[in-house]
Amino acid sequence: MTYTYEDLAKMVDHSLLPPNLSVDDLEAGVQLALAYDVASVCILPYYLKRCAELLAGSTVKASTTIGFPHGGHTTAIKRAEAAQAVADGCQELDMVVNISKVLSGDWDYVREDIKAVIDVAHAAGQKVKVIFENCYLDDDQKIKLCEICSELKADWVKTSTGYGSSGATNEDLRLMRQHAADHVQVKAAGGIRDFDTLLAVRKLGVSRCGASRTKDILDECRKRLELPAIDVVDSGDDSY
Repeated sequence: MTYTYEDLAKMVDHSLLPPNLSVDDLEAGVQLALAYDVASVCILPYYLKRCAELLAGSTVKASTTIGFPHGGHTTAIKRAEAAQAVADGCQELDMVVNISKVLSGDWDYVREDIKAVIDVAHAAGQKVKVIFENCYLDDDQKIKLCEICSELKADWVKTSTGYGSSGATNEDLRLMRQHAADHVQVKAAGGIRDFDTLLAVRKLGVSRCGASRTKDILDECRKRLELPAIDVVDSGDDSY
């Protein structure tokens, strides 16, 4: 498989979501993302505006979460979160479906909940990743969510928050790529912790990965491509 550094770096959404990250951690995390020129920084919502300011003029996008991490917020709150995120400079919104409603088979509710966030984001020219939290779902539920997201023109379907009982699996990634429309991309999250795993999921059709071990992953990429090392401090959480 041939690839460039940019090919792999632009697959990575650098995750800055644990509640125990300090402001200094968040600042350092954004600087790390800039140094490695990743796809985006997915940051705690309260720090999104500052993140967007730091990323302005770069090719790294500002992103945050909606209804995170359990998806149980009311639709009105998710819509308000999305509007605030857009106002704060968010370019990509990672929203969690209402897992309880998925498990209950209330697909009309699930569709409207997702649509509310997509409508806000798309009206502003921004993009949405819809998080399923696959560890709680069966294959039929995952397939139905792929169909709904395809109908609503979501930009990505995403496996996990990284905070459920498990993260991305190859089986789920194949299933999602098979059942999501061609215009919907697939994001893997939870368990993408080394360079070889990044390569493996890329081969399955994944275009984005959520990662907190960004430095380790991309240092290995640069090593294999015989590129100079990047000297930057990594002070974030490495559990994602």
